[in-house]
This record gives sequence, C-alpha cells and structure tokens, in this order.
Amino acid sequence: MSEVYAARRERLRERCTAGGSATALVTRPANVRYLAGAAPHGAVLLLGRGEDLLLCGGPPSGEAEEGRPDEALRVQALPGPGGDPAVAAADVALAQGAESLAVEEHHLTVTRHRAIGSVAPRLRLADLGGAVEQLRVIKDEEEISCLRIGAEIADQALGELLESILVGRTERHLALELERRLVDHGADGPAFATSVGTGPNSGRRGHRPTDRRVEEGDFLSVCLGATYRGYRCEIGRTFVIGTSPADWQIELYDLVFAAQRAGREALAPGAAYRDVDRAARQVLDSAGYTEGLPPLTGHGVGLEIDEDPQLAPAAMGKLDACVPVTVEPGVHLPGRGGVRIDDTLVVRPEADGGPELLTITTKELLAL
Repeated sequence: MSEVYAARRERLRERCTAGGSATALVTRPANVRYLAGAAPHGAVLLLGRGEDLLLCGGPPSGEAEEGRPDEALRVQALPGPGGDPAVAAADVALAQGAESLAVEEHHLTVTRHRAIGSVAPRLRLADLGGAVEQLRVIKDEEEISCLRIGAEIADQALGELLESILVGRTERHLALELERRLVDHGADGPAFATSVGTGPNSGRRGHRPTDRRVEEGDFLSVCLGATYRGYRCEIGRTFVIGTSPADWQIELYDLVFAAQRAGREALAPGAAYRDVDRAARQVLDSAGYTEGLPPLTGHGVGLEIDEDPQLAPAAMGKLDACVPVTVEPGVHLPGRGGVRIDDTLVVRPEADGGPELLTITTKELLAL
C-alpha cells in the first residue's frame, strides 16, 4: 500500500503546484487517512518541499485498532501535551523554506486558522478546497474490495436478524443487536447509527430507534452499514411483520422498488448525477408522491458514509467508472409508515456488466 499512498500524495502535490502552492496541510481525518494510511486521532499531514510528514499530538499508541500509517512517511510527535499538530506543521513548512501553504479551509476552525497564521506570519495561506475529496471520488480496486467485504458483513448481520423472532422487540433492541452482529462478523464497527423503524416510524430517513415494539402487520424498515478497514457501505430494506402484507403495503412497496430499480439502471459512466436522481424520483412523482420525498436519491460512500457525488436534483457533474454510490429512494406516509430500499453499488461500464451490486440481501417483500 505504501506505493498507493505515495501516488495519491503525488497527485495532490501536482494539483497544489498547479494552484501556486508548493506545500499543503491536510487536516480532515478522512483525507489524512486516504493519503497517509491509518493515523492517530488528530494527526495532520504536511506535504512539504523536502519530505512529507505526519504530525501527531503524541506518539502512536501501537494499539491494533488505531492502525498504522504509511511506513514511508516520517512520523513526528509533538514534544508535550496540548499542542496543535496543524500549527506545528505550519512551523515546519516555514522552516523548510515554504512561501505558501494550502490548507483545508472547509475543515479548519477560525481559531485554528488564526493560530497557523500567527505562528508563521510570513506564510501565504491558500485554500486547498476539496482537492482531496475530489481525488477520493474514484476508488481503486483495493478500496472497492474493502467496501465489498463491508457489504457482505452487513448482509450477514441483516440476514441473521431476519431469522429471529421479531414481534414484541423494540426498535432500539433490534438496532443494538444488528450493530453487535456487525462486529461479530469482522466489521470495525457500524458505518453510522443503525436505523430501525416499525409501524408509523418505518420508511423515515434517519429515524432514530425508539422503545416502540414490533407488532403484527407492521412495516419494519432497517438501514445499517458496516465499516471495514475504514471503508463504509450502506444497506436498507423494508419487510412486513408476521402476516401477509395489506394491499396498500404491497402497492407502496412495489412503487419504491420500481423507483430504486430505475435509479440503479441509470448508473453508468457519463451519466449526470441529477439524471440518476430524476430516474428514481419521476417514478414516485408520477404516482403522486411529490411532497415529502428525500432531498437526494443517493450519495457516494468510502472513508465516510456520505461523500461526493450527491445524486440530487440540482447536482452538477457526471459519474465515472469505479465510483461507489447508494441508491436509496423511499416514501413515508405520516401516521402509517413507509418503505425505504437502499443498496450500495459500484459504477461500471456496460462492457463490464454494468453497475456492480455490493449489497445482495433480497429485495422481495418478505413477511417475517
């Protein structure tokens, strides 16, 4: 992996040089991990004139869960507690003879930005912008492999839950059990807070589990994800509890399923982000569900669960191959419940079989 990290840093260096800055300071944790490997909490990366440097608030603990940074990087720990690695990095850049330093202004606080300026007043601070995030959009096969394994873990955890008795158990209990199962099957942990919604809570995007108990005839919607080696995937499914689904449940489920399928089929290199959103959204619009639809149909995943691209009505840009995204339309009817179906896929050209589905738990409307 050392060569991979070095190549990523070199691509970023080229962008910085083209923008007039020979050095850059990366502070956003996911970006540091992308360029330097697993690093201690709070570490920052300096792309220097002479060498690249990982600065930490203290020496790495050596704990397995902390991970190890790229072995080709020099790691420098601050001499005492309470220091800011970002401020120390600016001092190092100045000592290396840098005249300008590109920083992630979207991540730095105003206080931290001012501290960097005060310790190195002769450094011209430029904005690195979202340069690293842009590099992260297209994944290499090693990254996709991590996402694939994470998806397998999430599928396993969800499949096991569906084989257990659900009636009478609370949303909160089911969510905690799913998160435990993720770890049991090898995940670093959940990719985000697991959402379980029953009855009138089902189908709500971002629903926080409550003490409501599962009842016969309920819709049960579940959204969970696994983190594996830092990479995060997502899956969402909706089921009916204990009985044959009612006509309105079948009708609503079939509608959301059709919207989700339209979004998945629209994924292709060169497809506009907003066209993917439109493909799913117009299925729901045509059935009269214009109001209350989610603001987007899907989003990128990787080292963070919500990355670029955003598949939304006003999103600008086009998909590339090897970009992992979610497709997750849903409808929630206040007081009754709703349906959400969510997959993680990788954009692939038609010659390679089209979009690769990572989350494979059945999308059939099961009565559990």
